[in-house]
This record gives sequence, C-alpha cells and structure tokens, in this order.
Amino acid sequence: MTYRIATIPGDGIGVDVTAEAVAVVDAVLPGVEWTAFDWSCENYLRTGAMMPSDGPERLAGFDAILLGAVGFPGVPDHISLWGLLIPLRRAFGQYVNLRPVRLLPGTESALRDRTAADLDILIVRENSEGEYSEIGGRHNPGRPDEFVLQESVFTRVGCERIIRYAFDRARDRGRRLCSATKSNGLIHSMPYWDSIVDEVAADYPDVTVRSMHVDALAAEIVLHPDRLDVIVGSNLFGDILSDLAAAVTGGLGLAPSGNINPARDTPSMFEAVHGSAPDIAGQGIANPVAQILAAAMMLDHLGESAAAAAIDAAVCAVLEEGRVLTPDLGGTATTSELGKAIASRAAESMG
Repeated sequence: MTYRIATIPGDGIGVDVTAEAVAVVDAVLPGVEWTAFDWSCENYLRTGAMMPSDGPERLAGFDAILLGAVGFPGVPDHISLWGLLIPLRRAFGQYVNLRPVRLLPGTESALRDRTAADLDILIVRENSEGEYSEIGGRHNPGRPDEFVLQESVFTRVGCERIIRYAFDRARDRGRRLCSATKSNGLIHSMPYWDSIVDEVAADYPDVTVRSMHVDALAAEIVLHPDRLDVIVGSNLFGDILSDLAAAVTGGLGLAPSGNINPARDTPSMFEAVHGSAPDIAGQGIANPVAQILAAAMMLDHLGESAAAAAIDAAVCAVLEEGRVLTPDLGGTATTSELGKAIASRAAESMG
C-alpha cells in the first residue's frame, strides 16, 4: 500500500531530525509519497502567518503528518502554538496526545539506580480543550485595575472520550491507571474530571485506578516511577507531566509523541517532544531519535506494525551498542550518522 504523508519540518533542528526520520521510514517502507510544507516561525516572519488560512484543507487528504519542531527567536511561543499546532490538532479531531516514556537501552536515567523495568509509562493527554482555551482576554490594559481572564473548558464529551481511551490503553498494558487531578484547588473543573473518571471506571473492573493530585503525581514520577503504568491528564497537566517523565528517562531528545484521531477519518500528526533548539540547528549534532520514534508511532498507527517494530528495534540496538551516538548521548556522531545507522539496522531486520 502506498501512503501519502505530509511533513512540516518547521524550524531549527526540526528540519535536521525530520530529514533523518523520513530516510528511516524509506528504509523500511519504500514507496511512501512525501510532501513537504514550509510552515514555520520563519515563514511567519516572512508572511505574517505560520501557515496559510487553508492549511488544514491542504493536509486533509494525507494519511498522516510528520511534524518537526517549531520555534524561532523573535516569535513568541504562543504564536507558533496557536498559529500551527493547535489549529491542526483541532481541525483533525486529534484529541489524544499520546506520549510513551521509557528508558531506552544504552541510556541512563537522571534517577539513581533506575532501570528500564522501572521506567515505562504511557501518558495520555487530553489534546483539544481543558486549560488550553482561547476564552478570556486582557482587560483595562495599562490601568491600575488591569486584569487577565483565562478560562478552562471541560466538556463531558471531551473528558469522557480521553478517559475512556486511557482505560483502553491501560487494559492493553499493565491494567493500572492513574488520573492527574487537582480537585483540592480547582473547585469546578477537577471535581468534574474526577467524577467522570469514576463513571468510566465502572466499565473497567479489571483496571486498577487511582487519582493523584498533580503535584503529588510529579513527585511520584521522580520517587516511584515503577508504580506508574498509564497516566491520564488534562491538556495542561498531561503536557507538564510528560515533559517531566521524559526528562527522567534520558531527556526530550528521546521522547516521541502522537496527536491521534482515534476515528481515523482525518490524518493524525506525529512529532518529537523536544523544541527547535535554534542554537544548534544546522550543526549536525541534534539527536534524531525522538523524531525517528515518532515516525515509528506513525507507521504503527497506519497499520504497518512490522515496519514500526523494525525501527523501534533498530533504535534500541544502535543505542545499546553505543558506537554511533550524538554528543547529547556521550558520543561524537553527527545527526546524519546516527540516522543512517538506525536506517541500516532497520532495513536489515525487514529483510
């Protein structure tokens, strides 16, 4: 089967690592039709827009989207987020942000004496509403009584579908689910979230579920990560917890993510968790592993499980051997050298 996949390399090292991810996919699945879109912060500085107004329409016919990192000096982060990522996530119903976090072979955790058996967590983040809302505004600007109002939106549909998705993933894994809450401080949204967790839990008697205040859960990730399997959280809580979890398992350079439309009637979008790191862009030292693993997630979503598994196994093998590593991993290899090593190993395993 031939797939049409859109790439948005973005800014900085997003361009560097996306090129390697594309090459790795080509090594295990020849014939993919790639189309690149130059939508980025640099494009914003040239044109005043991160992407054209008909950007979602241009992407709608693709099977998937591989997104690089966005961010560039002089462009505020909220411009890149609300000018590209959030519009695409919402236009395509990508209400699941899926972030697998694990300690890869050959890498070390920031946590002392922790092994791969201790660090294997799947974070399911609500991706379409919650705290990331446009409702609100800045009022009385420049006056002594100036204030800002920022509203959160928690709908029954939005909460129930992400919580149910997380329960399904927990059923597939270790049958343990932890819900991130803050019901002792957020008087409306979090008690509502908690109530829906309880409702959905009744349909999953085989899954052990607990709720933890998000600050206590952050401490749990650091102190007792082995007690965690699947975490479900709101847009903001899931975002923060997944970055923390990635940091303790070797860094953001190893962490992939997927913006998933479970209905599969529009393209899902896959990306590394890390940013654009413009200070090292084009120097050939960026770690492409996170973007390569994001591409593997993309193939798995498309039903190409063998190709996805080959990429994952190749990443693990190359990292464990330790001969071809980028500087952040303690080596001297370039971005391209690490990408080629992974592509070659993946192609061999596909026969």
